[in-house]
Amino acid sequence: MVSPEVLGIPVKMEPQATEGKPAMLKAFQDLTGVVDSSGLCLFTTFAWGLSDIQPQIQAACEGDWSEERLLLVGERIWNMEREFNLAAGLTGKDDNLPPRLMNEAAKTGPHKGAVSKLDVMLPEYYRVRGWTPEGVPTAETRARLGV
Repeated sequence: MVSPEVLGIPVKMEPQATEGKPAMLKAFQDLTGVVDSSGLCLFTTFAWGLSDIQPQIQAACEGDWSEERLLLVGERIWNMEREFNLAAGLTGKDDNLPPRLMNEAAKTGPHKGAVSKLDVMLPEYYRVRGWTPEGVPTAETRARLGV
């Protein structure tokens, strides 16, 4: 996993905590969209932050590729993928995990007794993304991103 220092997270996140995880996931997803569309290999960039990736894209591409613009591009990519999935018939109801992870507590290990807290985090994730409670990008999000 990428170190908290690279991500700009001051402390290690507790695995069973939910606070802040939807925002962290969005940041990872947006940055992954940037890396995937740049031609860089995602697997070689796990220890890199945006400040490591931006100069490479700036050197290879015409125009101004600031960190802010790259994050906006990554967010746009993620929302365009969401729009594609919605058009294909997927809905927020498909944003789930297998019942076993949601209902059966871990039997052993450091997370013994734990189950997924997706039901707690998904509404916050939709809010952070600028989506409706049903998981659809809002008109404001679409307009802001030009989607």
